Amino acid sequence: MPTLDGLATATGLRDLSQREAPVSEEGRTLSPVMVEALWDTGLMNYLNAPEAGGSEPSIREVLDTWIEMAWQDGSFGWIGIANLPSTMAASAYLPEDGFKEVFGDPDRRTTVAGQFFPNGTGTATGDGYVVTGAWNFGSGTGHSEYVAAGFLPIVDGEMVIDLTQIRAALVPRDEVTFTDGWHVQGLRGTGSYDYSIDEVFVPESRCFPLFTREPQRGSSPLFRMGMMPVTAAGHAAWALGVSKSMLDDVQELAQTKARMSDMETLARRNTFQRNLAHFTGMWRAARAGVVEVFVEVERVVAGGEQLTPHMRADMRAAATYATEAAREVGQWAHLAAGTTAIRQGSRMERAFRDLYTGTQHAFISEKTYIDAAQIWLGLEEDLPGI
Repeated sequence: MPTLDGLATATGLRDLSQREAPVSEEGRTLSPVMVEALWDTGLMNYLNAPEAGGSEPSIREVLDTWIEMAWQDGSFGWIGIANLPSTMAASAYLPEDGFKEVFGDPDRRTTVAGQFFPNGTGTATGDGYVVTGAWNFGSGTGHSEYVAAGFLPIVDGEMVIDLTQIRAALVPRDEVTFTDGWHVQGLRGTGSYDYSIDEVFVPESRCFPLFTREPQRGSSPLFRMGMMPVTAAGHAAWALGVSKSMLDDVQELAQTKARMSDMETLARRNTFQRNLAHFTGMWRAARAGVVEVFVEVERVVAGGEQLTPHMRADMRAAATYATEAAREVGQWAHLAAGTTAIRQGSRMERAFRDLYTGTQHAFISEKTYIDAAQIWLGLEEDLPGI
């Protein structure tokens, strides 16, 4: 199967994604046209193991692709960092029987989405788990055939309270109860529905350990980095993409916009010039930090070395910093654009809402700084949550 150029492919969707963004927002899930485009271009399978139609791109290629998708539309970009890693994990980590069930039919369009945090329990039966629980913010579940559900096992009547034992179950969507709840400020087009599962049997073959870094197939270093680092890369790239769209849009706007009682356009005001240079520099530094850390970790893992807690801390801290920097960049661009940025339905207004919604995610909260620093300082040998 030929290797897909993710960045070029995503860039080719710019016009379509702009037309469909309002449709996704109104429907509160990615529009059918955009879902179809992801399949038709091959982007939906981009990160998968080759046996599941994937291209095994480098982390640099993935970051660039995600930044481009988020630059086009926050909801489109968020689907990229939700569906693609979830399906990637299923393709790489499922046992062989489960892989054949989920991905075995080449004519079947298999997409995975959901919440991997262990909001559920799974009673071990010997050949699988009876899973019960309720999960929030299942991004991408509006169009996904399988829904992921993180759970803690119950073995011999005792819950296994150990983060390293968290498992992910893949449940067919017709066995899931969707309670929706996705009425939000931003990222409206992501179909991030709440859902529950009530005593559904999931065979062992459709489960895998959340923190595994031992792929059953494929040779990509990303599979041996694991879901957590790939998810961190996604959050960083998404925030960088949305904020870059705001930087680009306000720079274009500045050529013609003059604030009330001001005789000159924004582009000719020294304050705007200074801030444009400053926040562009901040954006570039944040992106460079993410690329440096993730590319280096990929290089080390590709060379056969194991991922260390220090490496994981480096990646999480880089992702959190990039998110915070992106939020500052977006805030300045929004303020600089003035009343243009508050027009409902405009690209700038949507990006601002998306940015301040997506950066609320717990995955890139200040706790990641604290956890990373504790590892760097030698206060903790390892923290599974990082």
